[in-house]
Amino acid sequence: MKEVSVRQPDAKIKAARENWMVRLTTAGVPLTDFIEVTQSIDIWDDWCSAWSIRAAMHEKTGRECLARSQNLAAGMHLNTAALEYHFAKFLFTHDVQQMKQAHMKAVECRSLALAHMNPPGERVAIPFEGKFLYGNLRKPKDAVGQLPVILIISGMDSTKEEQHNYEQLFLERNMATFSFDGPGQGEGEYDWPIRHAFEEPVAAVINWVERRLDLDADRIGVSGSSMGGQYAPRAAAFEKRIKAVIANGGAFSVIDNFDQRPQTLKDAYKLRTHSKSVDEAREKSRLFDLTDVAKLVTCPIFVIAGQADHITRWEDSARLAKEVSGPSIFLLLEGGIHVGHNRGHLWRTQCADWMAEQLGVPKR
Repeated sequence: MKEVSVRQPDAKIKAARENWMVRLTTAGVPLTDFIEVTQSIDIWDDWCSAWSIRAAMHEKTGRECLARSQNLAAGMHLNTAALEYHFAKFLFTHDVQQMKQAHMKAVECRSLALAHMNPPGERVAIPFEGKFLYGNLRKPKDAVGQLPVILIISGMDSTKEEQHNYEQLFLERNMATFSFDGPGQGEGEYDWPIRHAFEEPVAAVINWVERRLDLDADRIGVSGSSMGGQYAPRAAAFEKRIKAVIANGGAFSVIDNFDQRPQTLKDAYKLRTHSKSVDEAREKSRLFDLTDVAKLVTCPIFVIAGQADHITRWEDSARLAKEVSGPSIFLLLEGGIHVGHNRGHLWRTQCADWMAEQLGVPKR
């Protein structure tokens, strides 16, 4: 790593230092890593390589643990490596070659870690439109019979590799989790642009669930955050096999929130809508709108918003909770930032308990 810098950081690095610590550490990045990596660079061009170097340290330790048959330790180190490779690439959209290299390392490390996690998991490929949707299935330890399953949907810059700590909430409550990359997300961003009709990939995933003997297709929940917070209710509006929804920080209408968003996120829209310019991406975002869709959501929904969210207005979530036809809970987090990363104690265990209740999981 470079020595700690004394120069002034550029605008993107300054924003990263000020705004991203809670998100990264909540996902599982060590606090020391966040401080040391972000303080060691001054320009955005160095972001991906700096995080990849730090991720490689954890990967090396994980592989050494595997060689010594210290499998649980190996899984933990490899998962940390996957997270840091993911955050190396998540908004590093101006150098696609470097971004994809870090991304594939994230997938490699998480896939290798899965068998050694507690509880373990498996990598799954689901046929979709002539290609595949990739996801990670995890089941509670010592699980027997058909389990309720939560489909975890990421946002614009997130992927399935970021979801480990969130998965744990449901696994601890005897629910299986399936975190997957849809069109325009993670491994799906190279084959498809993002799409507003997210019920289409969700339907393919549910069809796969129905063929599993270990999962209960009559007890399927969906949880989505950020852009996933729009995808999840959209899927439930049209896919009635979904029994309950958690929607966190999703826009009711993306274009109404587009202009206020930071440049790094606008650049991510450009790349993941397969557009030639941010203006083109902005116009494509008009399709991402729950007007006349929210009312079609008839299953129970738990809606979360941060009052200090500068990416998506909290009023969008309030509108969603008001316009659905099924029973809804709206939780507004005072002082909460986007997706409530800084107020996790107010919603994370609460929404997991709520989901368990909706899917008929006995209390523990």
